[in-house]
Amino acid sequence: KFNKVINVWGADHHGYVPRLKAALSAFDFAEKLGVVIVQLVRLMEKGQEVRMSKRKGTYVTIDDLLDEVGPDVARFFFLMSSVQSHMDFDLTLAKEKSEKNPVFYVQYAHARIASILRKAKKLSKVRGQRSDVQLLTHHSELELMKELLRFSEIVQDVAENHTVHHLPTYALELAAKFHAFYRDCRVISEDKKMTFARLVIVKATQITLANTLGLMGVTAPEKM
Repeated sequence: KFNKVINVWGADHHGYVPRLKAALSAFDFAEKLGVVIVQLVRLMEKGQEVRMSKRKGTYVTIDDLLDEVGPDVARFFFLMSSVQSHMDFDLTLAKEKSEKNPVFYVQYAHARIASILRKAKKLSKVRGQRSDVQLLTHHSELELMKELLRFSEIVQDVAENHTVHHLPTYALELAAKFHAFYRDCRVISEDKKMTFARLVIVKATQITLANTLGLMGVTAPEKM
């Protein structure tokens, strides 16, 4: 049983919202229905719009798109734009296997973390150590920790205001903060206390990235 039903409709169907709510009012259900109006999507390839026509029978189905880019990329790209904004789905970018592709960029951060943690498990020097996060004073460490603390408010905002596009935005920002931290701070070093302190925020980042991707239905790979 659900307390709220949310219908997702295209902008060309907005005129039906009052009629549906009026019908549901007769059953005292109107307050339990929410309708999210989503703007139209243009498919772009190499900077040009992919023209579609029902009359001519030229169109791209969602199955065709999934065959081209896969479900992870499709979900992430569709969620990146606010429902109030018209979206250009960049097929060329979506097929990129580099950090230019936002999905690859975020998933690579998770895979990189998994690699670090696998290496850490092999090192006896980090076992049994107690973490002291007060040792983490580098700018990149602090910025990463601040970003981690934003996760709960992002999720609350998404749930209350249906601002789902904030999830991929947050995932990209968190991945960027982690990549900067990885560039500036050596995680596993001869300093046992610092190593363990840094492993704590590395693990926290892995959990948060996986949770963010999971909310979008996107996988969090261990290797890439």
